Amino acid sequence: MAETAAVSKALDREFIQRFPDEATRRLETLDAEQAVEILTQHPATITLPVWERLSPDVAVNVFSRLPSNTATTLLSELAPASGTGFLSHLQPDRRENLLARLRPSRAKVLRLTLQYPQDSAGSLMEPQLLRFRPEMTVGQSLSRLQSQKRRGTRVLFVVDIDNRLIGQIEVQEMAYAGADARLADLLTPVSAAVTVTAGREEIVQLLERHRLTDIPVVDADGRMVGVVRYDALVKAVEDEASAKLQMMVGVSKEERALSKIGFSVKKRLPWLQINLLTAFLAAAVVGLFEATIAKYTALAVLLPVVAGQSGNTGAQALAVTMRGLALREITALHWPKVLWKESNVGLFNGIAVALTTSLGVWVWSGSIGLASVIGVSMVLSMIIAGIAGAAIPILLTVLGQDPAQSSSILLTTVTDVAGFFSFLGIATLMSAFL
Repeated sequence: MAETAAVSKALDREFIQRFPDEATRRLETLDAEQAVEILTQHPATITLPVWERLSPDVAVNVFSRLPSNTATTLLSELAPASGTGFLSHLQPDRRENLLARLRPSRAKVLRLTLQYPQDSAGSLMEPQLLRFRPEMTVGQSLSRLQSQKRRGTRVLFVVDIDNRLIGQIEVQEMAYAGADARLADLLTPVSAAVTVTAGREEIVQLLERHRLTDIPVVDADGRMVGVVRYDALVKAVEDEASAKLQMMVGVSKEERALSKIGFSVKKRLPWLQINLLTAFLAAAVVGLFEATIAKYTALAVLLPVVAGQSGNTGAQALAVTMRGLALREITALHWPKVLWKESNVGLFNGIAVALTTSLGVWVWSGSIGLASVIGVSMVLSMIIAGIAGAAIPILLTVLGQDPAQSSSILLTTVTDVAGFFSFLGIATLMSAFL
């Protein structure tokens, strides 16, 4: 008790103003009631630097015990990120009571900051209450970790007195170190961090690139505010994959298996109408060659073969290009190289497939002319499909759209039109040899 009283006496107004870092360290050694007693002795403008430095587990515990008038004054002075950090851990009734006491403009800012965008790091993170300082020992750190009774923690993130990240430590490494070892001696660089507004896609990219189990989250000032844990990351990966699959075929990423019928119809119908228009476009191409088809009925039998192969070629190019864009392996500026590569892949695959197809058509029909027509059209349509599969996601990216947004619908239109037009067009030109 004597030591506590000495600490309390030492934390006078002048000491807090001149040495906020040391004042913060001393306050973190006191219990919540003692810290409240000291901090309420001074105006909020004096204690503000200390509040911004306190470890969140201490700060939230102390803040929740403050009289309403003192808490309201403090919220008016604190940076919004710090204020919302305290508010987010209060009971809803208490939080609303304090917000109602603030100026409307200030309360509006805090309410907006409390609501992180959907699927952002802020909405996925687990608020990081504990702060581990480099001067702490392994024994002290493990004791604080055990007090939270949270299982599954793999990494501890270490921050300076301003709560900015300076390194990380694997919990497994701490188990091999002595209880008196300082965290500063065990630090390793932080692999990656995200801001609270970072999107789910960015988090997934970091997970894949760095093979992380936990990603620290920082606010606009670079202060650590939370951690996106492995289980949340796995869910983000699953949601990202399923969202991409749905969007590629014109289904909203918000739709779920048990969504309301009206919601599903509203989200799907516009793209089905667009798909209907593109289907009529492909049908119109076939209609242009109605006379040729009527004269050579074998062409109608072989149309799906050409369209199917060009569709598969385009889908392969689309998948590879979208993955490259998602993982930042390529950007829109790489379009000449990507299109050149896919056109050549389409050429060589087209030649190989055309030889097999021509042989089969010749055996089936006995017509060298028909075998030649389908062979040439196969090569041409697969080249076009490869280029389209690469160009569509790049073009959508340039236009500021998600490259996954209904790209397969657009690609199907291109490959069908290209396949039908090349096959029937070449057949018309070579009709004398059929």
